[in-house]
Amino acid sequence: MEEKMDFSFQERDYSAQILGIIRGSGNDDEIKAQLQEYHENDIASVFEELTPEERERLLEILGSEIMSDVVSFLDDAGEYLSEIDADDAAEIIEQMDADDALEALEELDEETRSEIFELIEDDEIKEEIELINSYEDNEFGSRMSTNFIAVKRDQTIKETMKTLVREAAENDNIYTIFVVNEDDSFYGVIDLKDLIVARSNVELETLIYNNFPFVYDKDSISDNIEHLRGYSENMIPVLSSENNALLGVITSTDIIELVDEEISDDYAKLAAMTSEQEPDESLFESMKKRVPWLIALLFMGLVVSAVVGVFEGVVDALPMIVSFQSLILGMAGNVGTQSLAVTVRALGNSEDNSLKNQFFTILKEIRVALLNGLVLGTISFAIVSAYLFVFASYDATFVFSAAGCVGLAMCFAMAVSGLTGAAIPICLYRFGVDPAVASGPLITTINDLVAVLSYYGLAWALLLNV
Repeated sequence: MEEKMDFSFQERDYSAQILGIIRGSGNDDEIKAQLQEYHENDIASVFEELTPEERERLLEILGSEIMSDVVSFLDDAGEYLSEIDADDAAEIIEQMDADDALEALEELDEETRSEIFELIEDDEIKEEIELINSYEDNEFGSRMSTNFIAVKRDQTIKETMKTLVREAAENDNIYTIFVVNEDDSFYGVIDLKDLIVARSNVELETLIYNNFPFVYDKDSISDNIEHLRGYSENMIPVLSSENNALLGVITSTDIIELVDEEISDDYAKLAAMTSEQEPDESLFESMKKRVPWLIALLFMGLVVSAVVGVFEGVVDALPMIVSFQSLILGMAGNVGTQSLAVTVRALGNSEDNSLKNQFFTILKEIRVALLNGLVLGTISFAIVSAYLFVFASYDATFVFSAAGCVGLAMCFAMAVSGLTGAAIPICLYRFGVDPAVASGPLITTINDLVAVLSYYGLAWALLLNV
């Protein structure tokens, strides 16, 4: 029996082999033939280890067409383009998909970018780059690819196959073929498999799927990406919001990247940062992303401290109750963060974000938090009672009153925390604001204020006045 092959990606690192080929003694033709056996992403992964001279030689060996595919996988494509001759850079850009070309150009300084762009001879690719660049970052048009094949609705099967064969050399996204009307407005799609097996006398119309998902070029990515993710299609067409003309496509790879970006953006907001932190960014950039939220939270923290100051008389008379303050605040913050995470996730995944459905979400979170508060409040009552009996010399009436104060405050604070953790992101969503802005630290600080008021208020009412 043959030994089963191990397909673990971690163990299939071809870097050493690729570097050995590039730095080997083979001639240019031999090196090119060997490197063509590897994926462009694997070749791109060794670029940081190559010297500028080796990268220059690699361009001479592979040529601009193959190198354009390699550059598409580089994390620092702009750095590479800036170190080679502007004519060579323009030739590489010309061979790339318009969306990848724009991404690479945006990494260059303005002067170098303009110089390379002017050297591009293909007017079509320049127009495509300018079109994609004309959209806002959160619009689908800014992330669409022009790498697709479109045929006219009135073509025959034979004519459609000829179009496919002719354009397949320049457009490798061929598994879904798009059908347009005479005015280039979107009509439907044809699956490549259906086209291949169809007989020449069959009407093209019978192969077309009309009810195919699509997005408009100016649709918001953040508002629609979760819904778009539900379709398991290779490509989703991007239409003009003005006349339904087919402008480009969002590929499955693009959707994965967009979902990842949205998750990273939400994660940054939930952590009270203005945007995601990059591993190689400067100290100042990292600080700039965090300090605005921290300043806002500082002032909110001062409000909490001021509220504690209002109950200074309670603290003077009963210094013991300060010992349990962090317990109440901590549990309130934990519950609020849990409700926040559940609600933000529900808003992103649910297809029914009606007011009624959101009201039931808030109601459910309050009930869950209240029940958890009753359980944890009861446990706290028992533990605090035992603690005061063993380690303090208070009478039974005071012990049970103090423990009851802690238990009731915890139950109330947790219930309110469930309310705020669910209601605040939903209110932000209703006002058109990203619900992830209701970050964990923000909810925690608000719940601290609620917990302080409830705890010291109950202490003042139960322990001092009653």
